[in-house]
Amino acid sequence: MTLIAQILNFVILVVILRAVAYKPVKKILAERSQRIQESLDKADADKAEAERTLRDYKAKLAEAREKAQSIVENAERVAAQDREAAVADTRREIEQMKASARAEIARENERAKDEIRKEVIRLSLLAAGKIVAKNMTTDENETFVENFIDSLDKDKIGELPC
Repeated sequence: MTLIAQILNFVILVVILRAVAYKPVKKILAERSQRIQESLDKADADKAEAERTLRDYKAKLAEAREKAQSIVENAERVAAQDREAAVADTRREIEQMKASARAEIARENERAKDEIRKEVIRLSLLAAGKIVAKNMTTDENETFVENFIDSLDKDKIGELPC
């Protein structure tokens, strides 16, 4: 009888425990399992979000690198154009300076020729005055003019024919 009483007590205890303790423990375990699953789902979502953010950052970084490369290439192109423009301007200035120097040389050459012409005229007039003053004969006059012309050729006064 004690065995039956013990079995009966055990069955009653199991029923009471099942009614009182099993359902709350099962409920607690289910809630805990649900929280763990929610945490895992949230962790997966956070991981996916982090991967998406990383892809976005990598894409933006690649875009920024391309933009920077484009800016550098553009700056190099502009610098090359500026350099070429500066060289062209310098060449143009040099050509203008050469043209100006040539014009100045031509003016100086003309001025020198004019001075030589004036000097030849002055000397010719001086010689003519001496010839008239001496009242030379025709032979003496021709000899004097030839000597004068020879002296001009020896001094090489300009490129003018005498």
